[in-house]
Amino acid sequence: MAHRLRSNNGADLRQQAVDQSPAMGFRALPAQGMSQGLHPLTDVTANTRLNDYESSVKHAFDHIVPVLKQIASERCEPDFVVRAQTIARAELGFELPAQILEESWIGGLDMRRLFAACVFETYHRLSDRFFTADPLAGRDGEAFERFLLDCGFHLMDVTPCADGRLAHAISYVLRLPYGRVRRKSYAGSLFDIENTVEKWVETELLRFREGRPNTADEPTRYLKVVMYHGSSVDPAHQGCAAHGSDDAKAASEGLERLKAFRQAIENSFCCGASVDLLLVGLDTDTDAIRIHVPDADGYCDLEHWLDAGKVYEITRNLSPAQARQRIEELVRAHAPSQHASAALTEGMVRLIAGLIENNISQIDYVRQYHGGCYADIGHAERFIGAGIGFEEIQLRNLTYFAYLSTVEEGAKDLDVGIKIFTGLNINRGLPAPVIVRYDYHGGVPGARERAVEHCERIAAALKARYPQLCADGMLHCLRAVRDCDAAAPIEIVGSSLQPVASAGH
Repeated sequence: MAHRLRSNNGADLRQQAVDQSPAMGFRALPAQGMSQGLHPLTDVTANTRLNDYESSVKHAFDHIVPVLKQIASERCEPDFVVRAQTIARAELGFELPAQILEESWIGGLDMRRLFAACVFETYHRLSDRFFTADPLAGRDGEAFERFLLDCGFHLMDVTPCADGRLAHAISYVLRLPYGRVRRKSYAGSLFDIENTVEKWVETELLRFREGRPNTADEPTRYLKVVMYHGSSVDPAHQGCAAHGSDDAKAASEGLERLKAFRQAIENSFCCGASVDLLLVGLDTDTDAIRIHVPDADGYCDLEHWLDAGKVYEITRNLSPAQARQRIEELVRAHAPSQHASAALTEGMVRLIAGLIENNISQIDYVRQYHGGCYADIGHAERFIGAGIGFEEIQLRNLTYFAYLSTVEEGAKDLDVGIKIFTGLNINRGLPAPVIVRYDYHGGVPGARERAVEHCERIAAALKARYPQLCADGMLHCLRAVRDCDAAAPIEIVGSSLQPVASAGH
């Protein structure tokens, strides 16, 4: 039975957020707000802007197949190439590779290559738009950084699962400015501890040498967040594949990885107090989060959590000021009671309350534009992203991402991606589009050349790992690099659609 926690005034707030039973699992709540209006804390303007962006981007990808079907119906016409390009310009906004069209009289129209070309060009245009027009600019990055520092944290480092249903975790689910939060996705949210320790070292060095974002003598901490996920509609099949759709296992292993990271810092630098931990769950069907509220030592109870969906219902009839006050009370009420000497810090209370408030807007977003639950509760990604980068991918189910330096290191993540696209594309006769991307620091001599070489090695390794798919035209690869210091768009450096001009796959 769940233990009861009380707020400072003695009210039994945990009872108001019932559902803190030991049984793990995401359960959908009735979408009452759909008929009774939006929550008073919902940012309606932001919801409209985010929906416009999501709709336009996903339409661009989803429109490819219908347009190619239309083009295929014209292939017997004598002026086929002209007709095809006219349709492509009108419907897709760009022309198709002329060589593929002009060779159609020899061996027929290669629809697989055309499909891959369209996905790659659509991604290129999406990426350029993101870095030049900044369509997600809406949150004040400097204001968030000040808020984070006021809460006692100098960096927020978030690891969502690599599952495409969490690709929007920063900009949509948590409503945070993407440029001020470190995001690095891994299958099952099982982040690389050594890599994260390196990022911690880099962060502390910047504080020590340059005073960014604050000086090293200020008592702020590095906040490491893991976001695992489950499904309220089909929990047995649509949870995290890396954990066998077992929510309890996903949460437990995420927490173990967090504790191992903190232990690594303590063992190496004797300053564990500079690291704080936070475990967050996400229902990928409704985008409601649950937060395992930690104490000052990072301890949290895996069997108890604060559910944003429950908080939504508790506070939906309050004024904004009353709702914010009640949210903070609920956060305090869900802190662990076993470690009285390590009471929940006020900074963590403010941060968690802020995340819950932001997520309330996202809950209403799903209710407004998706009827309270996404239609695509399973995988519906449009391409696989592999490598280092992809800051511009901030949309749900757009990309399955595999962070890797070598194919050997990321083989498991890549295999999961290919398995997903076997169901999404390959079984339907369409190829799996893979975009290999490496960001580099332009101020470092030779960095671009090394990034290009890295892309070529990964592409060649992909061809070696999946030879039959490549030979059958069922896997195509685009290679791109980006100078992240210059805030520049990506640079395309090769493609399997140009085998003569490119040495790698």
